[in-house]
Amino acid sequence: MAVDVRMFTVGPVGENAYIVRADSESKRAVMVDPGEEPRRLLEAAEQLDVQIEAILITHCHFDHIGAVAPVAKATGAPVWCPEFERPLLTDIMTWVPPGFGPFENYEPEHTVKGGERLQLAGMEFEVVFTPGHSPGHVTYALASSKSPGGDEQDSPQTPLLLSGDVLFQGSVGRVDLPGGDWKTLERSIATLLERFPEETAVYPGHMGVTTLGRERATNPFLQELRVPVGGS
Repeated sequence: MAVDVRMFTVGPVGENAYIVRADSESKRAVMVDPGEEPRRLLEAAEQLDVQIEAILITHCHFDHIGAVAPVAKATGAPVWCPEFERPLLTDIMTWVPPGFGPFENYEPEHTVKGGERLQLAGMEFEVVFTPGHSPGHVTYALASSKSPGGDEQDSPQTPLLLSGDVLFQGSVGRVDLPGGDWKTLERSIATLLERFPEETAVYPGHMGVTTLGRERATNPFLQELRVPVGGS
């Protein structure tokens, strides 16, 4: 299954929203973290000729949920939201810093807390609980047969991660916001490194696409998580 992932960097803080479908011919898709610019995201779906069948949220910081309400209303797509962070989506402007918004509240149809497997738009998403950047943060994992550069992998089951603000190219999610905690985030990243192979593509909430192997080897924030050559 050659999963087709399209990235759209939106809003003043450069958040990455995604449209994901099972392959480049599929008419069914999922949108992940529509943070801002709803018209642009809806036009992108129209240009791809896809129906958005679900909206997945990794966490409820404003830059990841600002366009949820208008996109959900325009498409009729149900929303999956981290259970612990639901109040941030239903009362969004209470948590938005001055100078951003206004954004519209939304009551999600579903909540997740980790461990679920979601059958959506012809794909199966595994929900992995990855707190630390925010207390209810989740990562969505699914199988792919393409690398970030588009080359076919030897195994059709090479996974990819829609990681929100857990892990970035050369960096990690900040932990100085309410509910953030470095040790918790470090454990979450360690879980991803232990569970998924090094070739796993990481589609983050900011900056560019990377892989777990690249970050394990080069990310300065992961030094304590590296296993020395010949180590155990």
